[in-house]
Amino acid sequence: MKRETVYFDNAATSFPKPGTVADEVCRYIKEVGSNVNRSSYASAYDAGDKVLEVRGQLKRLFNAPDERNVIFAPNVTVSLNMVLKGLLGKGDHVLTSSMEHNAVMRPLTALKEKGIVTFDRVPCDAYGVTSAMSFGKFLKPDTRAVVMTHASNVNGAVQPIAEIGRLCRQRDILFIVDTAQTAGVLDIDMEKMCIDVLCFTGHKGLMGPQGTGGFCIGKRAEGLMDTVLEGGTGSASHLEVMPDILPDRFEPGTLNLPGIYGLSAGLEFIEKTGIKNIRERENALCERFISGIKDIPGVRIVGRDTEGFSCSEEPCGDCPSHDRDERYTAVVSLVFDGMDAARAAFMLEDGYGILTRVGLHCAPAAHRSLGTFPEGTVRFSFGYFNTEEETDHGIEAIGKLCERR
Repeated sequence: MKRETVYFDNAATSFPKPGTVADEVCRYIKEVGSNVNRSSYASAYDAGDKVLEVRGQLKRLFNAPDERNVIFAPNVTVSLNMVLKGLLGKGDHVLTSSMEHNAVMRPLTALKEKGIVTFDRVPCDAYGVTSAMSFGKFLKPDTRAVVMTHASNVNGAVQPIAEIGRLCRQRDILFIVDTAQTAGVLDIDMEKMCIDVLCFTGHKGLMGPQGTGGFCIGKRAEGLMDTVLEGGTGSASHLEVMPDILPDRFEPGTLNLPGIYGLSAGLEFIEKTGIKNIRERENALCERFISGIKDIPGVRIVGRDTEGFSCSEEPCGDCPSHDRDERYTAVVSLVFDGMDAARAAFMLEDGYGILTRVGLHCAPAAHRSLGTFPEGTVRFSFGYFNTEEETDHGIEAIGKLCERR
């Protein structure tokens, strides 16, 4: 008999998805099936209209400058690679935070090892938060860009990106933001936050299928970025170089159309439900969980200020990260006294059907900042479709696990 499971790994990918997501993926495969920009018949126009519709949904969600500035890619990692390698050149200096995922750190490290760029990590406090003031101390005359995560996938700490974005704009520095953990959960405005390139993934907070994502490129950056990938676009086919027009310039090859159809349904669900309602639902479950476990002997919550306000600076007044409900996403990392993290995660699944993410979460820099390297943590991440009953089951399981220990 198959054990019933409880899914607490939404920071890796959201599950379950709204039912309409699977419906739209199947509709494309069963009823549409055509490519875009290649043919001139009804089903191809259906697909083309859907792609344009999704660009519009993402433009509205992020306040991007234009639908044409929304570029599709397989995921946020590919997006970050395209953006960093397309914008940075020989001799450029880059700043990032000490809480970054390898989606940022590995491309930067590769560029550094090839002698193309240098970079510095701006330190964060005990809760994984940095500040514009801290970034200002690391600026150099040759600083070309700041690239950083909006929120940590390890402890959920939200960075004050509006303040850092303004600093970058004042100094004429490009600002690149990884929204893998915040798109669809926090309000993000490219114009207000001075974001030059926003990289996103479709399969987490946007509730779409895996294999979807991309980046929104602002007006300051669009003319500066070189192509990293080249190929057919269905446009300007008489040329053997990439067309200059957006989004074609950065979209060689066939798009993941089944995924884009599914992403459209995820975005529609977010629009109808409301980001505020999604955030409040997830935060309520997360706070319920924290309240239930914080006094259990033998388990420790990592990198979270469960009492006060953790931001490194005085509130600026218009930065969402200063809102008490937006200090963290619904992500909690745990360390069990006297128990290996992998062992604890195995026992939670084997004994209680609880699915978590264990280890370093592809973010060794963040774990070093939080003091949990190399052992890692057991991560619980809550989604809109989790329930209070599931959350209480998680609390009870942790209590029993600590008793057994």
